[in-house]
Amino acid sequence: MASLSTWCRYIAHKFEYSLSLSYKSYKGGIINNKEVYDTVWKNLFQGKLTFLHWNKGREMAPTIGDQGGTLLVRKLPTADPINAHGALGLYGFEMNDILPGHDKPRYHQYNVLIGMMLVAVIVLGRRVFVGDVVLLKDPEKSDDFLVRRLAAIEGYEMVSADEKDDPFVLDKDECWVLADNDKLKPKEANDSRTFGPISMSNIVGRVIYCLQTAVDHGPVQNSHFSMRKDSPVLEVELDVEEMAKNHKA
Repeated sequence: MASLSTWCRYIAHKFEYSLSLSYKSYKGGIINNKEVYDTVWKNLFQGKLTFLHWNKGREMAPTIGDQGGTLLVRKLPTADPINAHGALGLYGFEMNDILPGHDKPRYHQYNVLIGMMLVAVIVLGRRVFVGDVVLLKDPEKSDDFLVRRLAAIEGYEMVSADEKDDPFVLDKDECWVLADNDKLKPKEANDSRTFGPISMSNIVGRVIYCLQTAVDHGPVQNSHFSMRKDSPVLEVELDVEEMAKNHKA
């Protein structure tokens, strides 16, 4: 049974996810201004932060065995941080409206509070880090998904071991993903060494737990930051029995 402090952290993560998902829906034109608040609360109290995914192949061995595994994946509505000014615009006010010294607040105090909470989510809520094992849309087969480890993000300089290849810097919203199995050749690994940089928007979740058999399962080794953020989600939502029932032997 999770402790009270764990539940508080879990609810905070659900609220962050709900805000992000609602903003994504609003930005995409799925909901309008009047529907935002209802959507935030609906997302908060319904559904989970995780889902199960079956992965096969040896590209991620030994993290995921050659025979595949059932994975617990944490949902990521957006893999990169939300732009602060754009997100504040969602609630109908500007950055100055929530800063000290604003003489004539134009908005209700409740909106200001929501805005302050949203800024906190934006500042603290970076969602993926280098070293994370992520579930992403296959850039070459749009209906398929891949599990790879995030090796570099925008701003990183990529230098090849082959001197014939010129170094380059990853552009904004680009990332580089690699397979864990270093015994495979690049073409066999089917990662960024084959298909190049991918958009951060391809990332749909972070893999936080792997079940290979009923007796061989455990947390996935991600970045220190992500493992700390995911710990309350694991404590509340991990159900090994359910994973075993859905496991494909």
